[in-house]
Amino acid sequence: MRIGHRSQVRAQWLHHEKSRRQILYRDFIEEASKCYIDALQHGEADIPGLVGLYAKLSRMRALSSKPVVHCAEEVARKILDTYLEPDKSFVQLREMAIDGTIDLLQGFSDACHDEFEELRPMQF
Repeated sequence: MRIGHRSQVRAQWLHHEKSRRQILYRDFIEEASKCYIDALQHGEADIPGLVGLYAKLSRMRALSSKPVVHCAEEVARKILDTYLEPDKSFVQLREMAIDGTIDLLQGFSDACHDEFEELRPMQF
């Protein structure tokens, strides 16, 4: 196989892999956001939502870098812990939004960004 052809095949694989992970991470972010808001407002866990969240986390364990998986596990743990806390009022949720403490996914998003940077095809 020629070097140029190998580089092209690798670039295509990287593009495909990045697309697969982008979809998985998008779905995890959406599921985690819904579960987190539910946890902030209710003491009763959203079991179907948590099952979906953990299914995506398990897929990440097979596909993703360790930093991404670690951050996703932290998000899931925080959501579970939040169900045990007192419910938040709308005013409290607003305050959390203003001061930034509602952003549970910052570390996960940063880890995903770093992983995508590493997946970039090398330019020669």
